[in-house]
Amino acid sequence: MRLGQNDRVTDPRAFRRPDTKTLSPRAISTRAAHPPAPTVPAQPPVGLPVYRTAVYGFDSMQDYADVLGGRTAGYVYSRIDNPTSDAFAAAVAALEGAEAGQPFASGMAAISTTLLGLLNAGDHVVAQAELYGGTFALLSSVLPRFGITCTLVPKRDGVETSSRDVAAAVRPETALIYAETVANPTMSVADLPGLSAVARAAGVSLVVDSTFASPVVCRPMEWGADLVVHSATKYIGGHSDSSGGVVVGGAELVSRVRAMRAELGAMLSPDEAFLLHRGLQTLPLRVERHSTSALAFATAMAAHPSVASVMYPGLSSHPDHELARSLFSVGEAGTTMYGGCVLVTPRGDASAGLALCDALTIGRVATSLGGVHTVVSHVPSTTHRQLDDTALAAAGIGPAAVRVSVGLEDSADLVADFTQALDRL
Repeated sequence: MRLGQNDRVTDPRAFRRPDTKTLSPRAISTRAAHPPAPTVPAQPPVGLPVYRTAVYGFDSMQDYADVLGGRTAGYVYSRIDNPTSDAFAAAVAALEGAEAGQPFASGMAAISTTLLGLLNAGDHVVAQAELYGGTFALLSSVLPRFGITCTLVPKRDGVETSSRDVAAAVRPETALIYAETVANPTMSVADLPGLSAVARAAGVSLVVDSTFASPVVCRPMEWGADLVVHSATKYIGGHSDSSGGVVVGGAELVSRVRAMRAELGAMLSPDEAFLLHRGLQTLPLRVERHSTSALAFATAMAAHPSVASVMYPGLSSHPDHELARSLFSVGEAGTTMYGGCVLVTPRGDASAGLALCDALTIGRVATSLGGVHTVVSHVPSTTHRQLDDTALAAAGIGPAAVRVSVGLEDSADLVADFTQALDRL
């Protein structure tokens, strides 16, 4: 039967109220609190619907108990699950080639909940020394309070941590290996196939933070990772207007993470999920532009006399350049994409990095990365403030290091802005 223009289809899952014709007339306050049940159009929406509800109704207490107990599929409470947020996580899982995904309120919520969901007291983690400051603090200060220890494996001789070094750090109590596809902020590239082989030999999980790469540049599960986490606030959202995180991977491991999230409450809101889901639709276009501009920017910065070093995997001088070429995707233009972040270290002490940031007119001093605007931060005093001088040195971060997230501005204008700032040093 073809529906007419004025016909509506009632959602069969909607709460079924008693037949009001058999009841006495209700007062205005009751009718205001209990309007007619919403309807669902016969035509599926092109945009993602936003379910701004905290609770869901049931026909009976048994239905409620069955959904809450996991015996029947459905929704109970948006701290646990929400259709909009679930749709976002499923979309990221599809991009990464994963079986399942779970949404979170932030990237750190995704990381901390994943680790707490997989680890127990007495477990040991092996991780690269080059980590985002929040992750470093979690592994070195927070988890040890709960009996979980970590060995941070530094790189040697300027080369990315080898799988052999990681294998040597594995103990009988090791339960997990943790890495970043592209390290924040040193831009070192993880040997994902090698780390995967070590994890398989040890019988442990490999968890990879792929925020800096995004699913467009690299998909770690294709190289053997078990779980992939993202701070969706960054490239996935892409506009610096929403916060969120996501973890994707095999269904069994993801279910363990979901169970921990439900207890800890770090759920992604439906409105944030809508914005992040929308960002996914332009992610390939944006990341390729970020990558193209970042390569041009990094090349120009490496040639400036006031710059001590530039770390960007797209430069042939980068120690992990060939590894990156083997792992990273080729864009529509036919060239390998290396992401949009560059670590620029001017000559001098910390004051040189601070002065560089303050002298910019296009680049903005701001936190986060992966958005439309180019943003900069002096690494030791901001994103990696949790690290002391010894830890900074072990992670390859100099006192003047500046992380640059290259935005979507014209690359020539960006180079000119940084050039005039460097000329003042």
